[in-house]
Amino acid sequence: MRFLLLLLFLPLKGITQLSFDTIKMPKSVDETSGLELFDDYLITHNDSGDKPKLYIINQKGKKIMEIELNQLKNKDWEDIARDSENYYIADTGNNYGTREDLKIYILGHDFFLQGIISIRYEAQTTFYREPRNEFDAEALTVVGDQLILFSKNRKTLKSEIYSFPKIAGDYVLTPKALIDSDALITAADYYNEKDLIALTGYDFKGDQFFYIIRNFVKNGYDEIKLERYPIPIKPAQIEAVKIIDEDEFWLSSESEDNGKPRLFRFKLKSE
Repeated sequence: MRFLLLLLFLPLKGITQLSFDTIKMPKSVDETSGLELFDDYLITHNDSGDKPKLYIINQKGKKIMEIELNQLKNKDWEDIARDSENYYIADTGNNYGTREDLKIYILGHDFFLQGIISIRYEAQTTFYREPRNEFDAEALTVVGDQLILFSKNRKTLKSEIYSFPKIAGDYVLTPKALIDSDALITAADYYNEKDLIALTGYDFKGDQFFYIIRNFVKNGYDEIKLERYPIPIKPAQIEAVKIIDEDEFWLSSESEDNGKPRLFRFKLKSE
């Protein structure tokens, strides 16, 4: 399968980082790993170790309610996405490359289960424990009638892009493209009005990064241009992103060094 390796990850001239607003979140979401919208509120969830719950928080970080999804399991929830009909929860965390039960849960906007998407990687032929493997993924978003999954590749610090239908079924994944993120990609979101992808990631030194892909659909997989911006926050492990508009974004970070999880309102400004 042919795919394109992309090396451009410098911030474009004329764009500067403007500001962060930092908001503390409740300790109950100390492993926050996804962000989505619910009316004027945000939805987040924890990754492995928590019950299958969604947490509704307001824009000041206050928990409004918890929704326990007893029909689901949280083996390692890593992201959440939505469209006009459904939410999609990515139970795709695979830190050691051993999982054979990777799935995406499809929930209606009433949070009742509508179906399950099962996935596996065509290139993965063994499931031995391997800390630095290429078969982990934490970043999911919806683009049209497809779900787009970005890998968290500990072997290369690059990220494979996978695309598959957002309907229940079993899918074998092969990469559509490969981006040289030089970091572990942890979250994704797509903004249809501007054909814009936002990503987050971090490297083995703990440095955090924010990425933009413009004209994602228009340019196609062969013409992806990746913008990369350092996020000057430590300690942090940013695991979720939600686009507000083309210049403003919500980010969330797990608790680090016994701190609280944090919500950030991050702005980019064009000069």
